[in-house]
This record gives sequence, structure tokens and C-alpha cells, in this order.
Amino acid sequence: MNKVSRSFALVTPCFEEPLDSFMSTAYLICRIVDNIEDSQQSFDWQQERFFELKQLLDKPALAKDILTSWSSEDWIGIDHEQKQLLQPQNGVMLWEIYSLIPDTARAIINRWTTTMCDGLKQVLAPQQSPMLVKRNGISVLATVKDYNQYCYFVAGTVGHMGTELAIDHYKFSPHAAEKLLIGCENCGRALQKTNIIKDFVEDLERGWCYLPDSWIQAEIQGLPLALKGASAVWKQKILMDVETELNESVAYVLNIPYKAVGYRLASLMCLLPAYQTLLLAANSHEKLFTPEHKLKISRNCFSQCMTDAKLMVYDNQALLEYSQDLQKAIQSILLTI
Repeated sequence: MNKVSRSFALVTPCFEEPLDSFMSTAYLICRIVDNIEDSQQSFDWQQERFFELKQLLDKPALAKDILTSWSSEDWIGIDHEQKQLLQPQNGVMLWEIYSLIPDTARAIINRWTTTMCDGLKQVLAPQQSPMLVKRNGISVLATVKDYNQYCYFVAGTVGHMGTELAIDHYKFSPHAAEKLLIGCENCGRALQKTNIIKDFVEDLERGWCYLPDSWIQAEIQGLPLALKGASAVWKQKILMDVETELNESVAYVLNIPYKAVGYRLASLMCLLPAYQTLLLAANSHEKLFTPEHKLKISRNCFSQCMTDAKLMVYDNQALLEYSQDLQKAIQSILLTI
């Protein structure tokens, strides 16, 4: 976990056992989905890997054979650490752990990972109604609907998965569970959209832009794709869309019962850095969508987010005030650029 996501490696110990093990396993399996999506291979190749992954979800005992086969494949564009999950010497252990997870929790991981795989096949498939268009060699999501759909496939599904695992673990009442299920997609989309803004330059280098083409083409000459900046109005639109998702995510955390201490803390440790990243984007608006587009919050800022999360874990009013203060700060900057 620490090798593929240091930030989430700090989050998972917040969960009480065995939820910690379930969430960690689910996260690493989702990383495998990401590896298949990110591999710079043909759609047919990706489709074969998605099919094999779904076989593993149903029959984890196949791990040694499938991972041995994967180790001979050329995973173009995947770094060394990510490849460790795809090889038998490291990856088999993950599937052994998955096989030991109780049936109900394993079924949740299976169902939502399968939904993620099927969704990404829909995005990547050349024969589908085009969710992607090409602009100067860059693959771009076509419409706002496609943008939101993509964020659902890769992150909204994770919101559902984590929420259902928490509902099962803590035995939430039907009323509490219903409120969380209503808001869980917002949380996933909010974090994904924050990452899309944060990683804009890195994604372009890989030949991808996840912001919708309908927005890109509304900007003069599609300047963001050339890293030549963007108008103030365009930047306001992009950042305020993310802010809306983050604001709605606050309601989700507020609805997590106090007894679910680990899940509340982990949710706050994801939400607060996302808010701070958006604030950094607003403060760095002059450099957005240029070669100087860098939106990684400092270690001190991240550490403060962890401290603040612990202070708010039993205090919904403090979370409301924190989010409202950040909303005002972000909006005051955006309205003046």
C-alpha cells in the first residue's frame, strides 16, 4: 500500500479491524483496474485483462496462473511499483487475503469492482457511442455527461463499495444507511475531480485529458490542452464545479454516525486534503493549465489536515465551520481573478 499510495496508506489504519483489511484489499484491487486502464495497450488487450481480473474476483484461486501470464505481458506505461501487484511473487498474496474475506464483504468488493471494469470498457471501447474524442493526439472525454459518467465509473463505484462495507461492518440502521448511500457517489466524484485538476499536466503527458471536450472547445483555441493557460471565467467554471462536489461531500461525512469512528476519521482524512488542494488551485490560478501547473499541497498542510481530521471526528459543527470557511476563501479568490 505504501508503495502505490502513501496517502491512502495513512488512511487505512484508521479503520477498525477487520474493516482495515477489507478496505486495503479493495483499494489494491482497484489499483489493478487502474493499471489496466492506464496501460498504453490496445482496447482488445485491455478487454482481455479486465476479463481475467473478473475471473480473479470470482475465483481467486486462479491467481497464480493468471498473474504468471500477466508477468509476461508488456504493461506499457505502468511503473515498477504498480507492476508488483501484477506479478505472482507479490500479487498472489493479495488474492489469498481476498479469498479469506467473509462472503458478504467479498461480494461487495466483487460487485463494485466489476461495475468499475465494465464502465471503463464502455469508456475505452472504440465501437461504443463516443465518450472520447481526439484533439491533437490527446484523448478527451467528449461531454459533461461523459465526464461525470467517467468519474462515477472510477470513483463513484468506490464510494458505493466503501459505504456498503462500512454499513455491513458497523451494522448501521436502515435510516443511516440510506442517507449514506444517497451521498456516496458525490464523495467519490469529488475526490476524482480534485485529482483530475491536480494531475492535469501529468495526464496530458500520457495523452489524456479528463475534462470534457465541450468545455475545452468553449475556451479560445482550446488553450488548456496546449498548456497556454485559460481565461478567468473558464478557470472559475472548472474549480467551482469541483467545489460543488466537495461541498456536497461534507453532507455525507456529517451523516456518518459517531460510533463509526474509524470510518469518519478516514473520510475526513480524504476530504480535507481535497479541500486544501482546491484552495491551492484558487491561490495558484495564474499558473493553472500552464507548464507551471503544480497543485501538490505541502507536507505541513497535509499534516495539518490529519490533525484537523482528528479534532473534528466527533464534532460535526466544527466540520461545518471548517468547510464554510474554506468555501468563502475559495469563492472570494475565484470571484476576483
